[in-house]
Amino acid sequence: MNRKKCFDYIEEKLNSLAYRIESLARANLLDLNIHSEFFFRDLINLIFGWKLENVNSVMQNTPGIDLEDTINKIVVQVSSTNTKAKIESALSKEFLSKKKGYSFKFISIAKDARTLRTKTYSNPHGLVFDPKEDIFDISLILKKVVDLPVQNLEKIRVFLEEELGNPKPSIDAESNITAIIQLISELDLSSDSAPVPKSFEIEKKIVFNNLVRAAALIEEHKVYVHRIGKIYSEFDQQGKNKSHSVLNGIRRVYIDLDSSLSPDEIFFDVISNVIRKVQESANYQPMPQEELELYVQILVVDAFIRCKIFKNPSGENDACS
Repeated sequence: MNRKKCFDYIEEKLNSLAYRIESLARANLLDLNIHSEFFFRDLINLIFGWKLENVNSVMQNTPGIDLEDTINKIVVQVSSTNTKAKIESALSKEFLSKKKGYSFKFISIAKDARTLRTKTYSNPHGLVFDPKEDIFDISLILKKVVDLPVQNLEKIRVFLEEELGNPKPSIDAESNITAIIQLISELDLSSDSAPVPKSFEIEKKIVFNNLVRAAALIEEHKVYVHRIGKIYSEFDQQGKNKSHSVLNGIRRVYIDLDSSLSPDEIFFDVISNVIRKVQESANYQPMPQEELELYVQILVVDAFIRCKIFKNPSGENDACS
């Protein structure tokens, strides 16, 4: 696998993981953060050749530190929260007074950390810490990765494949879901204020399925249902069953998820898996990640309202209308 293919795979996987972590964190579902400590330990070791170990596996909940390299004298905090207060809180922990001469690194595993690299921090224990160089996010990690020898890129690709899933095929099929996303991207969503169809009680379905954190997203995006309906009508003029294939594709993603997950975890996993499906299709036209996330969220909320995902309070399997 050549350099570009390796890097493209690494970039896609890391950004997809960051989105999933942030989505679950917003829903206060933090189990993935714990697993991320081990993931980023191994990833960072591969990139920089460090010898980081997970300190919390030895001393649970070590204040201000998740990973430590005693050979290179490095301590690392891994967090989905990226604020100045979070970093200063970590730097101020008394535990770090025993780490004289150590370098402190902060890894923001979900959010952009560019503004954090411009700030000045209180560092009471005098650790070696340069915000411009020692505060990492996915973008900065990728900048480090792109300069690595191709052999190193291949090792990272194999690691990500083992941790996060198989690489996408070199030739992917086109996707109707991706075509719909492109149509949504052409809408002016800021002007949408139309009422939501009253074919069934959305709130009743939310409660029936024990959705808590996802409820806010449904409430925010339900106003677009009629716009998505119009897009589906126009889409069906291009061929039979096109809109049905989109809704069925989202439903397939939902059905294939682990039923042991909580309802909120399932909802956000549907979103992240549809995003990945869109990015891996041959007709995907790259767009800013935030825009893609918004359009997929709207599409998944629409599928929820149409009862293609999650149980219908009436007990029927077909659409709620």
